[in-house]
Amino acid sequence: MRRDVSPTLSQRLPLVLLLTAGALGVLAVALLLGTPRPPEPLPVYGQLPAFTLRDQDDRPFGDGHLRGHVFIADFIFTRCPTVCPVLTERMRQLQREAKASGVDVRFVSFSVDPRHDTPPRLKEYARVHGVDLGNWSLLTGPLDVVEQTVIDGFRVLMGRDADAGDEDFLSILHGEHFVLLDAQARVRGYYTVAKDTEGPHTLLRDAARLTHEAP
Repeated sequence: MRRDVSPTLSQRLPLVLLLTAGALGVLAVALLLGTPRPPEPLPVYGQLPAFTLRDQDDRPFGDGHLRGHVFIADFIFTRCPTVCPVLTERMRQLQREAKASGVDVRFVSFSVDPRHDTPPRLKEYARVHGVDLGNWSLLTGPLDVVEQTVIDGFRVLMGRDADAGDEDFLSILHGEHFVLLDAQARVRGYYTVAKDTEGPHTLLRDAARLTHEAP
């Protein structure tokens, strides 16, 4: 007579529990390895102060215009023969890439030579360099307001040789970084773009992150 040699429930239970625990462990490891950790939030370097300047169309433009949108800022002057045209071209490239990628970011350029760079001169600079003014503003205004905004707000270098005359534009110094602002007009990042080919890509990626950040 054939005897039933199949294990009883009490005999099978430890094996079932062991297999289940093993499967859960494998699943946990797979989830841990396969699910990347979310990136750390971008640092907050400071809050821009209140300011009012003028754009290339001689319209008021202040810190209130920056709120509610992610902005990329740079610092140029129209008589600059060296790095400023390069910075403007990098900004144009970012503007095109942002539009193609659907990243809702705006652009602003501050003149560090505001005594010379009147609104008409900024508008001519924009025309010569093919700037799309649809979501890009070029700003000028009183020197003390520009200095407070750029130096104290953005924490970016701006100045000139104290002994230089107004026509000695080669003595003008300014930072070459692009600065990323969130929708609360807070500084969230500094990016080298003139010579660093990865800088613009990192900047656009971080700008896209900020567009999804809760205000």
